Amino acid sequence: MKRDRVRHTLSSIAQPLLILAVTLAVLEVALRIADFTELRDTVSEHSPGYDYDAELGWAPVPNLSSEMTTFRTTHFKHNSLGLRDEEFTPGDKPTIMFLGDSFVWGLDSEANERFTELLKPRLPAYKILAAGVAGYGTDQEYLLLKRLWPKVKPAAVVLVFCSGNDRLDNVTNVRYANYHKPYFATGPDGSLTLMGEPVPKSHLLYYRDDWLVRNLWLARLVTDVYLRLRYPPVFVPDPTEKLVGKIRDFVEGNGARFLVAIQDHDTALASYLEAKAIPFAKLEGAPHYTAGWGPHWTPEGHQIVADRIFQMLAADHIAGESPAAR
Repeated sequence: MKRDRVRHTLSSIAQPLLILAVTLAVLEVALRIADFTELRDTVSEHSPGYDYDAELGWAPVPNLSSEMTTFRTTHFKHNSLGLRDEEFTPGDKPTIMFLGDSFVWGLDSEANERFTELLKPRLPAYKILAAGVAGYGTDQEYLLLKRLWPKVKPAAVVLVFCSGNDRLDNVTNVRYANYHKPYFATGPDGSLTLMGEPVPKSHLLYYRDDWLVRNLWLARLVTDVYLRLRYPPVFVPDPTEKLVGKIRDFVEGNGARFLVAIQDHDTALASYLEAKAIPFAKLEGAPHYTAGWGPHWTPEGHQIVADRIFQMLAADHIAGESPAAR
C-alpha cells in the first residue's frame, strides 16, 4: 500500500511536469519559427566596437580595431580613450575637440575620409580630436565631454549637432533597439537634472552575455518583457537648447572656446545660437549617402563640411593663426 501511494504521488507529479516540459518545448520552437525581431541578436548602430556603459549607456571599446559593414565595409580603430582617432598624447599643441555622434565618428566612412582628418593638415598648429560616438544625443555628448576633459583639456570644442535625430535622442531614455541612455529632465525652475543613471542594460546585452538567455528563446522573451515593464520609455520636454547652454558654460568655464556646427536645417537652434552669440556653421546641403544607417556624408560631403568648419574657425580667429598670436 505504501509503495502504491508513492507510485501514485510520483505519477501525479510527473504528469504535470511532463505537460509543462512539452508545452515549454513547443513554445520554444514556436518562438524560433516566429523569429520575432525583438528576440533576435540585433546588430544596430551602437555596435561599431561599442559596449555597455553605466553612465553613458554605451561607449566605444578602447584600443579596438575591427571593421563593420552597412552598405559598404569600412575599417576603424579606437585609441586608448575609446575614440576613433590616432592615439592622443598631451603636448605643446592645443587641441580642437569635435563632439558629436555618428557624423563625427564617421559611420559609412573610412577614417581618412572624415572631415576631422581633412582638417588636420589645414590646422597644423592644433591637435584635432574626433570625439564622436554613434547614436549619442546632446545629453550623452555633454557627459562624454566632462569625462574626457581632464585628459584632453581642449582649447576649443566644436559641437556637431545632428538635426535629424539629436532632438529625439534628447527627449527620452530609450533609443534605437531599446538601448537605454541617461537623460535630463527640466525642473520647475528651468534647471536640468540628470536622470536614468546607472543606465539599465539593454535586452541585447543579456542576449549576448547570459548563456541561458542567449540559448533559450523563452528566456529571451521573459527578459525582454521584464525589462520593458521594469524600465519603460520616458519622455521629457526637449532640453536641447538648455543642453547646448550647459556645454557652453562648461567649456568656457574651463577657459576654452565653444562653437557649433549644425548638420542640417534647425531654425530653433540657429536662433538660440545667434541670440547667445555662439559661433556656428551651417552644414546643410553636404552630399550624403542614401543607403546605410542614415544620411551620413560621402567623401565629397566631408570635404564640404571641412571647408565650412575651417571658415568658421577662421572667422573666430582659430584657423590660420598660431595659438601664440591669439
